Amino acid sequence: LQKILILLHVTTCVVVGKTLMLLFPNAMKRHILKQGEKSRMNENPKFSYENWGPTFFSFKYLLFVLKVKWRRLEDEAYEGYPAPNTPVVTFNGDIRHLFDFMQDNRPLILNFGSCT
Repeated sequence: LQKILILLHVTTCVVVGKTLMLLFPNAMKRHILKQGEKSRMNENPKFSYENWGPTFFSFKYLLFVLKVKWRRLEDEAYEGYPAPNTPVVTFNGDIRHLFDFMQDNRPLILNFGSCT
């Protein structure tokens, strides 16, 4: 049921966005660039709206957003329920799952940090 609701929501957003891009291309370009500022994407020297802007609200865009949102459903954790077996990337670039690192009855400890 959640996947169907996400499908309906994302499809509606893409249809409305594509329609607005066709009717008001300059306004939508400004809006998309404004969103790029919020995510700091515009700070990338290789950033060019012409390279990726027209792909917004395309069929590929729809499929990508659905894939991401559906995967996030699997990653949600709820108190009192088992933890999700989230995919992780090793230092070698291999994709594994969290439970792959569990050994017997030993607790699995996750340590998060950042470098700036």
